[in-house]
Amino acid sequence: MRTLSVMEKRLTITLKSLLRLVLACSAMLAGNETMARDIAPWTRPGHAIVIDAYEMNIIDWDAMAKDRKIAGFISKASDGLSESFDCTGEHSGDTVDHCKTIWRKYAVSRELYQTRRLIARSRGLLWGAYHLARPGNPIDQANHFLDYAQPRSDELMVLDLEGIDAEKYMSLSDAAIFAGHIKARTGRYPMLYTNHATAKYIAAHRADHRLLSRLPLWYARYKPGIRDVFPMGNWEGYALWQFSSGSNCGKRRCPYRVPGTLNDIDVNVAPVDAAALKAIWSKGELLPEKPLELPLIIASGRSQFSSGAGIGVDLTLTASIRRTITKASATRHALPFETGYRPWRAEYRRP
Repeated sequence: MRTLSVMEKRLTITLKSLLRLVLACSAMLAGNETMARDIAPWTRPGHAIVIDAYEMNIIDWDAMAKDRKIAGFISKASDGLSESFDCTGEHSGDTVDHCKTIWRKYAVSRELYQTRRLIARSRGLLWGAYHLARPGNPIDQANHFLDYAQPRSDELMVLDLEGIDAEKYMSLSDAAIFAGHIKARTGRYPMLYTNHATAKYIAAHRADHRLLSRLPLWYARYKPGIRDVFPMGNWEGYALWQFSSGSNCGKRRCPYRVPGTLNDIDVNVAPVDAAALKAIWSKGELLPEKPLELPLIIASGRSQFSSGAGIGVDLTLTASIRRTITKASATRHALPFETGYRPWRAEYRRP
């Protein structure tokens, strides 16, 4: 067998060192690329911009058309339960005149919705509508939304859930009923719009919110980056990210200025370009459900024994394991959805 010379050994060591350096640089670049995807994606090509607005936002459509990155427009449609047509009996206004004012505002906002829809579609923008979820019958609210928005098959539907306080907002259980009724009437599920705190709660309790945790997520968070946020429950990422609004856009600094609008306009970014966004815009499908890791108690008991020295030991032993629970097995065995588990525990007591 030939023995390597000193020069050959040095060359081998040098090549190995270069290989390690190349691998380290590759890993560093891959990490930086992953980080870059989560930092201000609206500043890079390949990410479509979507505007959302309510009736009080001012829009100059000709000026807004100058921004070629804008691919879609989502408008506020309905808000809670429908207004009363009759102001003589029980109504939501403090007085009859107030009731009439509310009804006129509702009628004008609905006309504005249809006008903006016509303009946006004529300019080639994707169109969507959202319902602002309030406490109250979720079926009636779903019907109110469909009557107001009259969504076409190529238009996005959204449930806007601002929090988990059932005194202020639609409860999570009612939100699931709302989404299910939309599916029953249209054949499609709505997208879920919510903030970081609510999304995090739903993801952490997805065993209790099987439907909501699988709706595509329109994620509201006004920060330049969302590193380490996803994956979150069933959500591998956002369908839309609302990154700019009146809360973080002012005269001096603003993440994204939309021509023809004021600083209070909401701006969103998609993880894909305009063509890819159009292909998935109105599908209304649930996301895949990840397996749940839940506890199963497999042993629990007490025993007592003594040693030759006359020392008695009272032993309490409880054990539990984690097992992957799929939707099918959980349904078949009617397993409880609990979180957390207790490890092996032994308690010793002298008699």
